[in-house]
Amino acid sequence: MAKKPGTNLKNEFVFFDVTYEDGSQRSNRRVPAELLDSLEKDEPARGFLIEQDREIAEKSGRPPLPIKAIRRAGAKNRESRGARTD
Repeated sequence: MAKKPGTNLKNEFVFFDVTYEDGSQRSNRRVPAELLDSLEKDEPARGFLIEQDREIAEKSGRPPLPIKAIRRAGAKNRESRGARTD
């Protein structure tokens, strides 16, 4: 049954782009916003994503890939800040 419009709380999830050690990437991985309320900034998201990857790997029968980096989806890359393309 479909939900009524407006019943999903906004800001319920924070989306992250994940880069793995092998160079592959996954975009818009959801992390509950309540995990990110601490002073640790986005570090709890890494633990959540690692655990999520373990569960996926267990179901698929493949080993989980080590995470190289995470960043919030839509955040600008450090390399692109201030870069000019003139």
